[in-house]
Amino acid sequence: MSGAYLVVDSSTRYGAVGLWADGALVRTQTWFSKHNHTAELMPAVDGVLGVAGVTPASLAGIAVASGPGGFSALRAGLGVVKGLAFAAGLPVVGVSTLEASAYPHRGTGLPVCAVIEAGRGAVAWARFQDVNNGEADRWKRRTADRVTALEVMLAARGRHTLFCGEGAGVHADAIREALGAKAHLVVETAPLSRLAGVAALGVARLEAGEGEPVAALRPRYLRSPSITPPKAAGVRRQG
Repeated sequence: MSGAYLVVDSSTRYGAVGLWADGALVRTQTWFSKHNHTAELMPAVDGVLGVAGVTPASLAGIAVASGPGGFSALRAGLGVVKGLAFAAGLPVVGVSTLEASAYPHRGTGLPVCAVIEAGRGAVAWARFQDVNNGEADRWKRRTADRVTALEVMLAARGRHTLFCGEGAGVHADAIREALGAKAHLVVETAPLSRLAGVAALGVARLEAGEGEPVAALRPRYLRSPSITPPKAAGVRRQG
């Protein structure tokens, strides 16, 4: 299968792998992991490629969701992608998990706010919109990817907005209470919509020659991990 791309998303507890060819995802595999995706990811890659009769060396490139997301989850996905890309000499590109969540909902005429859980009472979010330039709609980022308290995200209440991503379902009641009729929600439980966003955005960049050096591919955490700093060593008295 010529011109095929591997697509990987392990940003959250929901993981997904797909094969993109001829402008669509032709093979997919999804799963849920409570901790990280180390055990599931490579079997999923092997399964998707094997069923399609594709080897890593025959791929045209790899697109991967680079975060924000879970620390261990992102490390697992990007580690596998970097290993495959380095071994097979493939171009690779990282795609914002939030933009990938929002992109399938373009064309609604509404600003799109993608939301995922960030832990410790925070959410990761970003806003996007199709902008009509007189000839065609153009997808445009309205804010940077951010991690804040939910109240910060909801502070901008002036416009009708479509909320999507895993966090939209988790915080649906709070979003509706804050925005009322201006809140439009798409509640998604499966990761395939986000994987399709990673594929469409990533493959477009790869085909435009915008691949990244493998060594430069990094997860986008947006904040430090929630690991308790080690305690200072106390003075031990010698008897």
